[in-house]
Amino acid sequence: MDKKIAPVSSEVKKITTHVLQEMKVKHEKISMLTAYDYSMAKILDHAGIDIILVGDSASNVMAGHETTLPITLDQMIYHASSVIRAIENCLVVVDLPFGTYQGNSKTALDSSIRIMKEAGAHAVKMEGGREIKESIDRILTAGIPVMGHLGLTPQSIYKFGTYTVRARQEEEAKRLLEDAKILEEAGCFAIVLEKIPADLAALVAQELTIPVIGIGAGNGVDGQVLVLHDMLGINKDFSPRFLRRYASLYEEMLGAVQNYIEDVKRVDFPNEREQY
Repeated sequence: MDKKIAPVSSEVKKITTHVLQEMKVKHEKISMLTAYDYSMAKILDHAGIDIILVGDSASNVMAGHETTLPITLDQMIYHASSVIRAIENCLVVVDLPFGTYQGNSKTALDSSIRIMKEAGAHAVKMEGGREIKESIDRILTAGIPVMGHLGLTPQSIYKFGTYTVRARQEEEAKRLLEDAKILEEAGCFAIVLEKIPADLAALVAQELTIPVIGIGAGNGVDGQVLVLHDMLGINKDFSPRFLRRYASLYEEMLGAVQNYIEDVKRVDFPNEREQY
């Protein structure tokens, strides 16, 4: 009788970039979600998530901005520090925000060092391909792991003008595959592919030896990532095709708050058992 092989992630105390590489080799899918605060990060880590991404999506879901562009490095460090204090097992990757790495490799290195030193993060993530290779090279000289990000790159929204699916055309698809290989050769430990055709994403995952994590990129990649507030149904106004809601917390929280208000108004809270 064949012995069941335990998942790589269940056999280790801490998820590292090396563990993620093992997971790819053994065809174990990688789970990744965003988190921006201590309480949520503690739940994700306890649940057994492999990677927490402290995403610049905090600009949208935490601060209410229309794009990811306004969030600052100081704000990302604040969010990352809160997450790091909560975790025991998972890998924590932090987005380098817009303006902290593009076009200047020294600035990119300085930004990454601040995230690692002040937040205690485990790795940084950057959007772009060949155009950021110099920055990746410089960051890696300091021993800081880098995760890449190709496809739909939200920091470049004003360049592309739309959040529609990327790399549908042959020319752009070819460039994306080339960029993915450039990022791998540069030393990235993993790449996120956002909102590209599933066939292309599967091809990239097949061609690369490093893990490829998708969001709106089909199931032929090595793992998946979603924004926590989207998958929990806290944010109910965002409904792309790739999103699966695993809860409807907006309605639950709304109802709980309304019940609280009603109890306070009719002096039902606190009752005799709930006072000193």
